[in-house]
Amino acid sequence: MKPLEIIAKYYKPRSKAYKILVSHSNLVTEKALKIAHSRKDLNPDLNFIEEAAMLHDIGIFKTNAPDLFCFGEYPYLCHGYLGCELLTTDGFPEHGLVCERHTGVGITTEEIISNKLPLPLRDFVPESVEEQIICFADKFFSKSGDLFHEKSLGEVRKSVQKFGEKNLIRFNEWCELFL
Repeated sequence: MKPLEIIAKYYKPRSKAYKILVSHSNLVTEKALKIAHSRKDLNPDLNFIEEAAMLHDIGIFKTNAPDLFCFGEYPYLCHGYLGCELLTTDGFPEHGLVCERHTGVGITTEEIISNKLPLPLRDFVPESVEEQIICFADKFFSKSGDLFHEKSLGEVRKSVQKFGEKNLIRFNEWCELFL
Protein backbone atom coordinates (compact mmCIF):
# COMPACT_ATOMS: atom_id res chain seq x y z
CA MET A 1 0.00 0.00 0.00
CA LYS A 2 1.19 3.49 -0.84
CA PRO A 3 -0.76 6.08 1.18
CA LEU A 4 0.24 9.05 -1.00
CA GLU A 5 -1.11 7.27 -4.09
CA ILE A 6 -4.41 6.70 -2.30
CA ILE A 7 -4.54 10.34 -1.20
CA ALA A 8 -3.79 11.45 -4.78
CA LYS A 9 -6.81 9.44 -5.93
CA TYR A 10 -9.06 11.87 -4.01
CA TYR A 11 -7.00 15.09 -3.84
CA LYS A 12 -5.23 17.01 -6.57
CA PRO A 13 -1.54 16.94 -5.69
CA ARG A 14 -0.22 20.44 -5.05
CA SER A 15 -3.74 21.68 -4.19
CA LYS A 16 -4.10 23.51 -0.89
CA ALA A 17 -6.29 20.75 0.57
CA TYR A 18 -3.70 18.13 -0.41
CA LYS A 19 -0.86 20.13 1.14
CA ILE A 20 -2.78 20.63 4.39
CA LEU A 21 -3.77 16.97 4.60
CA VAL A 22 -0.32 15.59 3.80
CA SER A 23 1.51 18.04 6.07
CA HIS A 24 -0.78 17.22 8.99
CA SER A 25 -0.66 13.50 8.30
CA ASN A 26 3.14 13.47 8.15
CA LEU A 27 3.34 15.13 11.57
CA VAL A 28 0.82 12.72 13.09
CA THR A 29 2.66 9.78 11.52
CA GLU A 30 6.02 10.90 12.92
CA LYS A 31 4.59 11.32 16.43
CA ALA A 32 2.67 8.02 16.26
CA LEU A 33 5.77 6.12 15.14
CA LYS A 34 7.85 7.73 17.89
CA ILE A 35 5.27 6.60 20.45
CA ALA A 36 5.09 3.11 18.94
CA HIS A 37 8.90 2.74 19.01
CA SER A 38 8.92 3.74 22.69
CA ARG A 39 6.24 1.15 23.52
CA LYS A 40 7.49 -1.94 21.69
CA ASP A 41 6.22 -3.94 24.68
CA LEU A 42 2.69 -3.28 23.35
CA ASN A 43 3.71 -4.94 20.07
CA PRO A 44 2.35 -2.20 17.79
CA ASP A 45 2.33 -2.85 14.04
CA LEU A 46 4.68 -0.10 12.86
CA ASN A 47 3.92 -0.53 9.16
CA PHE A 48 0.19 -0.31 9.80
CA ILE A 49 0.65 2.78 11.97
CA GLU A 50 2.67 4.47 9.24
CA GLU A 51 0.04 3.75 6.59
CA ALA A 52 -3.07 4.42 8.68
CA ALA A 53 -1.72 7.62 10.24
CA MET A 54 -1.11 9.01 6.77
CA LEU A 55 -4.69 8.18 5.79
CA HIS A 56 -6.61 8.96 9.00
CA ASP A 57 -8.08 12.26 7.66
CA ILE A 58 -8.60 11.25 4.03
CA GLY A 59 -12.35 11.94 4.28
CA ILE A 60 -12.06 15.69 4.90
CA PHE A 61 -12.63 16.58 1.23
CA LYS A 62 -16.21 15.34 1.54
CA THR A 63 -16.90 17.86 4.30
CA ASN A 64 -17.71 21.55 4.31
CA ALA A 65 -14.47 22.88 5.77
CA PRO A 66 -13.56 25.96 3.70
CA ASP A 67 -10.61 26.80 5.97
CA LEU A 68 -9.12 23.47 4.81
CA PHE A 69 -10.12 24.12 1.18
CA CYS A 70 -12.68 21.33 1.41
CA PHE A 71 -16.09 22.10 -0.04
CA GLY A 72 -18.10 18.92 0.43
CA GLU A 73 -21.63 18.57 1.68
CA TYR A 74 -21.13 16.92 5.07
CA PRO A 75 -20.33 18.48 8.46
CA TYR A 76 -16.63 18.20 9.33
CA LEU A 77 -17.39 15.78 12.17
CA CYS A 78 -18.35 13.20 9.52
CA HIS A 79 -14.88 13.03 7.95
CA GLY A 80 -13.94 9.95 9.95
CA TYR A 81 -16.71 7.62 8.90
CA LEU A 82 -16.58 9.04 5.36
CA GLY A 83 -12.88 8.20 5.23
CA CYS A 84 -13.68 4.73 6.50
CA GLU A 85 -16.16 4.24 3.65
CA LEU A 86 -13.54 5.34 1.10
CA LEU A 87 -10.79 3.08 2.41
CA THR A 88 -13.13 0.12 2.86
CA THR A 89 -14.22 0.49 -0.78
CA ASP A 90 -10.54 0.65 -1.76
CA GLY A 91 -9.91 -2.63 0.07
CA PHE A 92 -8.41 -1.30 3.32
CA PRO A 93 -11.13 -1.74 5.96
CA GLU A 94 -8.70 -1.87 8.94
CA HIS A 95 -7.17 1.44 7.86
CA GLY A 96 -10.72 2.74 7.47
CA LEU A 97 -11.48 1.95 11.09
CA VAL A 98 -8.66 4.28 12.13
CA CYS A 99 -10.37 7.05 10.15
CA GLU A 100 -13.70 6.27 11.74
CA ARG A 101 -12.45 6.05 15.32
CA HIS A 102 -9.86 8.84 15.60
CA THR A 103 -12.11 11.87 16.12
CA GLY A 104 -11.67 13.46 19.52
CA VAL A 105 -10.59 10.62 21.78
CA GLY A 106 -13.43 8.58 20.36
CA ILE A 107 -17.17 9.19 20.32
CA THR A 108 -19.69 6.83 21.91
CA THR A 109 -23.21 6.09 20.76
CA GLU A 110 -24.40 7.72 23.99
CA GLU A 111 -22.53 10.94 23.09
CA ILE A 112 -23.97 10.88 19.56
CA ILE A 113 -27.50 10.67 20.95
CA SER A 114 -27.12 13.13 23.82
CA ASN A 115 -25.36 15.73 21.66
CA LYS A 116 -27.48 15.08 18.55
CA LEU A 117 -24.33 14.56 16.48
CA PRO A 118 -24.65 13.97 12.71
CA LEU A 119 -23.13 10.49 12.90
CA PRO A 120 -24.44 6.94 12.47
CA LEU A 121 -25.51 5.42 15.78
CA ARG A 122 -22.53 3.30 16.76
CA ASP A 123 -19.39 3.68 18.84
CA PHE A 124 -16.47 5.46 17.18
CA VAL A 125 -13.88 4.69 19.85
CA PRO A 126 -10.32 3.52 19.12
CA GLU A 127 -9.90 -0.13 20.07
CA SER A 128 -6.55 -1.50 18.90
CA VAL A 129 -3.28 -0.16 20.25
CA GLU A 130 -2.51 1.18 16.76
CA GLU A 131 -5.83 3.06 16.63
CA GLN A 132 -5.20 4.50 20.08
CA ILE A 133 -1.66 5.61 19.25
CA ILE A 134 -2.76 7.37 16.06
CA CYS A 135 -5.72 9.02 17.76
CA PHE A 136 -3.48 10.17 20.60
CA ALA A 137 -0.80 11.55 18.25
CA ASP A 138 -3.45 13.37 16.20
CA LYS A 139 -4.52 15.42 19.22
CA PHE A 140 -1.22 17.30 19.16
CA PHE A 141 -1.61 18.79 15.67
CA SER A 142 -4.23 20.99 14.03
CA LYS A 143 -4.99 21.27 10.33
CA SER A 144 -5.90 24.93 10.71
CA GLY A 145 -3.67 27.74 11.88
CA ASP A 146 -0.02 26.81 12.31
CA LEU A 147 0.14 23.31 10.85
CA PHE A 148 3.59 22.67 12.26
CA HIS A 149 2.93 23.75 15.86
CA GLU A 150 2.84 20.80 18.22
CA LYS A 151 0.39 21.55 21.00
CA SER A 152 1.56 21.18 24.57
CA LEU A 153 0.04 18.53 26.81
CA GLY A 154 -1.81 21.32 28.63
CA GLU A 155 -3.26 22.68 25.40
CA VAL A 156 -4.45 19.22 24.36
CA ARG A 157 -5.97 18.49 27.77
CA LYS A 158 -7.85 21.79 27.70
CA SER A 159 -9.18 21.04 24.21
CA VAL A 160 -10.22 17.48 25.11
CA GLN A 161 -11.87 18.56 28.36
CA LYS A 162 -14.30 20.80 26.42
CA PHE A 163 -16.00 17.58 25.33
CA GLY A 164 -16.48 16.18 28.80
CA GLU A 165 -14.73 14.67 31.75
CA LYS A 166 -14.93 11.12 30.31
CA ASN A 167 -12.90 12.27 27.32
CA LEU A 168 -10.26 13.83 29.55
CA ILE A 169 -10.06 10.62 31.58
CA ARG A 170 -9.51 8.57 28.38
CA PHE A 171 -6.86 11.03 27.20
CA ASN A 172 -5.08 10.92 30.56
CA GLU A 173 -5.07 7.12 30.43
CA TRP A 174 -3.35 7.37 27.06
CA CYS A 175 -0.83 9.81 28.55
CA GLU A 176 0.03 7.20 31.17
CA LEU A 177 0.39 4.55 28.47
CA PHE A 178 2.17 6.48 25.72
CA LEU A 179 4.27 9.17 27.41
